Amino acid sequence: LLFFFNDTATTEIYTRSIVGSVRCVQETGYQRRVHGISFMKQEVLTAYIKKYDEELKDSVIPFWEKYGIDKEMGGFLHYLDQDGSVYDTDKYMWLQWRMVYMFATLYTSYKQTPIWLEYSKQGFEFLVKHGKAEDGSYYFALNRQGKPIIAPFNIFSEAFVVMGSAALYKATKEEKYKTEAISAMNHYISRIHNPKRQWEKSMPDKTKRLAFGPYMILANLGTVMKECLGITDYDEKVKEGIMLVVDKFWNEDKKVMFENINTDFTIDLDSCDGRHINPGHGLESMWFVLKYAEQNKVPELVPKACKIIKALLEFGWDKQYGGIYYFMDVLGKPHVELQWDTKLWWVHNEAILSCLYAYRITKDKEFWDWFVKLDEYSFTHFKDPKFGEWFGYLNRRGEVTHTLKGGRWKSFFHLPRYLLFAIEQFKGIAPVPQFLTLLNDLSLIHISEPTRPLYISYAVFCLKKKKTK
Repeated sequence: LLFFFNDTATTEIYTRSIVGSVRCVQETGYQRRVHGISFMKQEVLTAYIKKYDEELKDSVIPFWEKYGIDKEMGGFLHYLDQDGSVYDTDKYMWLQWRMVYMFATLYTSYKQTPIWLEYSKQGFEFLVKHGKAEDGSYYFALNRQGKPIIAPFNIFSEAFVVMGSAALYKATKEEKYKTEAISAMNHYISRIHNPKRQWEKSMPDKTKRLAFGPYMILANLGTVMKECLGITDYDEKVKEGIMLVVDKFWNEDKKVMFENINTDFTIDLDSCDGRHINPGHGLESMWFVLKYAEQNKVPELVPKACKIIKALLEFGWDKQYGGIYYFMDVLGKPHVELQWDTKLWWVHNEAILSCLYAYRITKDKEFWDWFVKLDEYSFTHFKDPKFGEWFGYLNRRGEVTHTLKGGRWKSFFHLPRYLLFAIEQFKGIAPVPQFLTLLNDLSLIHISEPTRPLYISYAVFCLKKKKTK
C-alpha cells in the first residue's frame, strides 16, 4: 500500500496508526481511537459545522446587514440595541475598520456575495476620506458625517486599517488597498513603543510599562499581511513581537500572561496594573501564535502555546458559575476595575478558537473537552434567540447586563470571525480514515520512513492477511 499526504506530519500520524496493524478501534462519544491516535468522528464534525454555519449565515450576518450599514452617510452604524435600533451614531475607527475587514474576509473565505464586498469598499472610502490625518495616522473616532471627534491618541485605529485594507486587497487585487495596508502597518510599527505620542497623559515619574496589547496585535497583523499581501517585509518585527508575547509577557512561575510588564521585562506585583491579567487577551494571542507557527514553519512554538492555553483556561475559568472572567488579579487581590468578574462574548469567542486551533494541530483531547464546555456556555448564555446576534455582557452569574448588540467596544468582528474560523478548524480536523477501520484482518510486515521528496509526503506499507486458525 502506498499512501500520499500533503505534509510529513500527517504522514507520521497515519503511519503511527498502522504500525503493528490495527487490532482494535476504540469508540468514545465523539472520537475513534485507533492504535493510540485519536480521530474525530465525521458525524460530530458535520454537526458542529452545520451549527456554526447556520449561526453565521442565518443570525449574525443578516443582523448587521439589516441594521449596521450607514446607507445615508457611508461607513457603518455600530451602536445597535437588542432589536437593531440605533442608539448613537458616532463612528469609532477601530470598530469601523473591523467591519471593513470582516465583510471582505467573508467574501473571500466564506461566500463570494458581491454586496459584502461593496459594504467593505464603501466603508474603506468613507474612512480614508474622513478618518486619515495629515501625518498619515488615523483619528480615533468620527461623528456620523465623518468629522473627527477624537484625536489619534493610540494605534488601535492603524491596526485595523491594516487588516481591513489587506483583506480588501486579497479580495480585489486593487493596488490602493495594498498601499493603504502597508502605510498603516508602517505607522503602527513606528508608534508601538510610544503608542499615545503627544496624547500620553502620564507624568515622567510614572513607572514605564510595556503593554501586552500592541504586541499581541502585531502577531496577528503579521499573519494577515503575509496571507493577504504575500509579503515578508515585516517578518522580523513580527517575530520580535511573538517572542515578547511567549517569553516575556508569559510568566512561567505564575502561569499567567501579564498585561503590563516593566521595560526590563520584570513583573511588578506591588501595583494593580502590574498584577493585571486579561485571560481573553492571552487566549486570543495564542491562536495568533499557532497560526504564525504554521504559516512560518516554526513548530517549536506549538508546545509552548498549547501549554499557555491550558494554563490560562484553568486560571480564568469561574469554577462556581462557569465562564471566563474578564479581568483578574494574579494574586487574588481586589481588582481596580469594577467589571472584573463580568463575562464577555469576545473572551469566549477567542477561547474557543484557541482550543480548536490547538486540538486540530495536536489532537490533544483536553482541548476538545474545553471546546465543548466553552461552546455550551457561550451558546446558552450569549445567543439571543429573539432578535439574532449575541449579547455581549453578562454578570458573574451569567445573566445579561446590557441588551446592546453593538457599542463602543462591540461591532461586527469577534463573533463572525470566530464562527467563520471555527468552521475552518472543524474542516481541518481529520476524521478517522476509512481504510484504518478495514485493516483488522491484516498484519504489518514492513514499513518505510515517512518521506517528502517534493511537495507530497508518502509512506509505504507492506501488509498480509492474518492466518485464521
